[in-house]
Amino acid sequence: MASRGRTLQPTLLLSGCLALATACGAGNALGPTGGTTPQPPVTTAPSPATPMPSPTPSPTGPPEYTAKVSKLTRADVAHSWRPGCPVPLHDLRLVTLTHWGFDDKAHTGELVVHRTVTDDIETVFKQLYEWRFPIKRMKRVDAYRGSDFDSIEANNTSAFNCRAATGSGNWSKHAYGQAIDINPRENPYVTADGSVAHANARQFATRPLAKPGVINPGDRVVRAFQRLGWEWGGTWSGTKDYQHFSKGGG
Repeated sequence: MASRGRTLQPTLLLSGCLALATACGAGNALGPTGGTTPQPPVTTAPSPATPMPSPTPSPTGPPEYTAKVSKLTRADVAHSWRPGCPVPLHDLRLVTLTHWGFDDKAHTGELVVHRTVTDDIETVFKQLYEWRFPIKRMKRVDAYRGSDFDSIEANNTSAFNCRAATGSGNWSKHAYGQAIDINPRENPYVTADGSVAHANARQFATRPLAKPGVINPGDRVVRAFQRLGWEWGGTWSGTKDYQHFSKGGG
């Protein structure tokens, strides 16, 4: 029995060694000296970065034309309307609209007109804006305390003002909210003898004249108003009122 035990011992040692080798795995095989051969670490190559899409340039340009019609309060026309005017306050409207400027930028202006012509005003000024026809400024004449002279001197485009017609004792179409003066510096009131009331407008007293903001006989600005039933003061005989458009004439 003792000799059988001695015979089995090498076999047991060999089996244990083989089991040990198997437990070590293929990655740690025995080397020639009986130790393990270090294997290089397995690394995963990074995937190439996905390129970010180039930002799409956002569209730039002037804003869209807008127009808003609002009712007025007495305070809105504190200087331009008073009891006894030929149009009641409740028939006037404030039109806030986009217009193009001499600085090649969009601006917001205000016009006070009769409620019956608000659609005309929205339509024609939308066309002027799309044409980039420049307008210096557009404020209620109340910004000048109702002074037509001061408004014109400031080259202000305006509409309603309860006043008499120039050189007349009769009400102007402006007093009814059915007339508008556009760029009065570039489009002055010129008497039959060729004189103008505002010195800053003398260089604009003749027609035709190819300058920004100028209205010429038969041009697209005149035609745009005519299509809506408005008459241009530049067609009057004798005195010419190049800034003036009125619904139905006058």
